[in-house]
Formats: sequence, C-alpha cells, structure tokens
Amino acid sequence: MSLIKSVLEGNRLSISRLLSQVENNSPESHAVLAELFPHTGKAHLIGVTGAPGTGKSSLVNQLALHYRKSDASRKKIAIIAVDPSSPFTGGAVLGDRVRMRDLSGDDCVFIRSMASRGSLGGIAQTTASFTQVFDAAGFEIIIIETVGAGQSEVDIARLAHTTIVVEAPGLGDDIQAIKAGILEIADVIVINKADRPGVEVTERALRSTLELAHPTKRVVRHHGKNMSTGDYSITQTDTNKIIWIPPINKTVATEGKGIAELAESIAKHADHLRQSGDWAARDRARLVSELDALIREDLMSRFLENIPQAKYDEVVEKVLNRDLSPYEAIKFLVNLTSTALPQGERDDGK
Repeated sequence: MSLIKSVLEGNRLSISRLLSQVENNSPESHAVLAELFPHTGKAHLIGVTGAPGTGKSSLVNQLALHYRKSDASRKKIAIIAVDPSSPFTGGAVLGDRVRMRDLSGDDCVFIRSMASRGSLGGIAQTTASFTQVFDAAGFEIIIIETVGAGQSEVDIARLAHTTIVVEAPGLGDDIQAIKAGILEIADVIVINKADRPGVEVTERALRSTLELAHPTKRVVRHHGKNMSTGDYSITQTDTNKIIWIPPINKTVATEGKGIAELAESIAKHADHLRQSGDWAARDRARLVSELDALIREDLMSRFLENIPQAKYDEVVEKVLNRDLSPYEAIKFLVNLTSTALPQGERDDGK
C-alpha cells in the first residue's frame, strides 16, 4: 500500500512516518504533500497560545477529552504541541504529551510534539505542513499548542481558524495582562486557573481592554474592524455584517471546570466564520502566508547556493571591519548571484 493511500485511510504508522519526513524537509515529503493537498481544507484548526505557566497543555488535554467524550460525533482529534528549541544545543524536551496522558490509548487522538527549531512567533515553519497531513488523514479538529513565548506569538493567528489566548491570574500586573499584541489575535480568551486569587482582577483588566477604544459605546478594534463588547456578536451598521466579539471564559483545566463552556464558545466561533464567510477568508490568508514563507525559504536557499562560501565569508569580514555596510553587502551579493546565473535565467533576459 502506498504511503499516500495509507495516510488518507488514517494509518497511524504511515502518518508518523510522513510527519518525520516533513519535519526533516525531505524531497519525498514534498511530493506526498502535493498529492495530499487536494484532500485538505476540511478540518477546524484551533490555535492555543499564551504565556508560559498559564496551563495551555492541561487545557488542550481537557478540551480534547471533552470532544471525545461529550461530542455525539466523537470527532477525530490531532494535537500538535510545539516546544522551544535550545538556542545553544538545538535540542527540545518535547514533553507536552506528558500532561496529556489522559488521551493515551485513544486511536482517534493523535498527539505529535515538534521542535520550533529557532522559528519565532510560537510555531515552527513546518507546522502548516503538519496540519495538512492531519487534515488529509481525516482529523476533523486539529489543535496547535504554541511555544508559550508571550506577546510575540502572533503567527498562530495566520494559521488557525480559531485562536485561543490563555491567561492566568497571578502572572503579572494589570498592565502585563492587557498589553497589545497577544490579546489582539484572540478569538476566544481563557482565564485558566480561575480558582486562584486575583481572577476577578485579571477578568476586569481583560474586559477593560475590550472596552478601551470607546467606553460609552463599548467599541474596540479587532482584526482591523470596529466592534462592541459584552456579547458574542453584533451587527456592524455600515456593512450590516455580523462581527465576532471575543468571549472571556474561565476554566480550571486540572479539574475540567469550564471546558464545556469553552467548547461552546469555539463552536459558536466556527459557526460565525462559516456564516459570515470569514472561514474562506482565513483559509486564503493562511495559504498566502504559507506560500510567502515557502517563497522566502526557497529564494534564500537558491541565493546561498549561488554564492561561493569563500566569497560570502569575505563579504562578512568586510562588514565586520566596517569596510562595507550591511546594505552595501546585500547589494554586492545580489549582484554577484545575478551574474552567476546562466544566460537564460537572468532577470534582464540578456
């Protein structure tokens, strides 16, 4: 049986083998992904992000359990847990699955840890390819748990349909909780560890953020659009379009409290995306972002292939000695690669 057919049938060993090939960026995986791509586009991608210590892994564990036990359709769940790579050794612990032992033994749940390998934004460059593999294999819900770096983890918003931002009381002052960046990507906000002191302060700070733009009308800007807070959605007067308002859910993941309400908020957001047409818009933005990333990676690879290492080191030395500025160095190297191309591949066509 071919690898492609096995993956489409949901064979776990074949999926694992393909994921390893994808993570190693093997040429074989590129061909398989191309064959699988027409079978993608059905899964609901849910991103879970937030600062370290907020309980993201425990929340993902309980959310997956809820989908498997409470959902009448018992949907297949895939979990991608991204762990940070050491900038010194390059290694990663890949230990998030330790917190998800409750899911072990369920053939309809697939947990895969992956290293960030130095990628910024909370996810690895190959995370999008992982989602395509799981999507083609028939997993209806794919949960991506990001590294947990804090306010810079905005790449997940370009990948997921629904982005959950997890906060927790006691991890900083009010200003820390409402800083822009990480909250602006939220479709659903979760205050986990809600049994701890200070949960009311954290909730007030988060609600104040949503009301910050116009306290009287309670209007904020989210994803570049004006909206009112206090409900899940409103009608935008100028376009008569329903706008999603990020709800705030309180949970205690270690005890399973608030998980059903969180799942309900996620389901409402998915319904909103489909009814408003934003589902297709987010798919388009996700694929454009992935295409841009692949173009940059491919161009960089070709760029380095066309420059002799000795010449590149020579330019670096000139920059270090302040004989060339970085901009002059780039111009020199680009001109060098263009002259190194065969006659038929030059941009000027000469």
